[in-house]
Amino acid sequence: MATPHIACEPGDIAPLVIMPGDPKRAERIARDHMEDVRLVSDVRGIGAWTGTFDGVPVTAMASGMGVPSLSIYAHELYSQFGVERICRVGTCGGISSKVKVKDVIVAVSAHTNSSVATIDVPGVSLSLAASYDMLRGAVDQARGAGRTVHVGSVYTSDFFYSSRMDIIPALDKLGTLGVEMEAAGLYACAATHGKEALAVLTVSDHLKDGSGDLTAEERETMFTDSLQAAVAALRA
Repeated sequence: MATPHIACEPGDIAPLVIMPGDPKRAERIARDHMEDVRLVSDVRGIGAWTGTFDGVPVTAMASGMGVPSLSIYAHELYSQFGVERICRVGTCGGISSKVKVKDVIVAVSAHTNSSVATIDVPGVSLSLAASYDMLRGAVDQARGAGRTVHVGSVYTSDFFYSSRMDIIPALDKLGTLGVEMEAAGLYACAATHGKEALAVLTVSDHLKDGSGDLTAEERETMFTDSLQAAVAALRA
């Protein structure tokens, strides 16, 4: 049955979900990369398209921005629609000097300033981690395609505009590769429901050197490459 934010029946959503942040990007994934596509839900500007990648059923659906928005959709997908795996595909800001703009980060885990890491078990800060099988699938595909891939931790922030930029050097020192706004929420939700998740991120700009003046064509090429890695993760 339909949920408050997804207006379709359980069989309309595939067990594998590709999840960008931007609703328009989800639509482009469906339109340009999937076959036999149909729009199965469209609530609050968040569409869900189900089709196939090379014959494998997949649903493309956006998360919106930030942990709260993503958590709503991931919770409903995992708990009500039989979804087993969600792969976030998106962008991040580089933190480590090891990563460069256009590189791919596959997030093995996510630090966060969100309460999602501490609210479920009082006194404990949970380790929010990806599915190993999905991670391996994404890394193997991206490296096989000749992409520069980094595997490590990212920082999920509740703030896009933050006055606490002083924490970035400390995160860098601890080996944090990049910063974004959703991975920790996705990993927490997957753990809660006993499901699997991964975030595949393209570095679109860098906090340390300010690089990242990319053309629209460069951004779309990078996204297509990351999408292929994300699909490999879902199918692993």
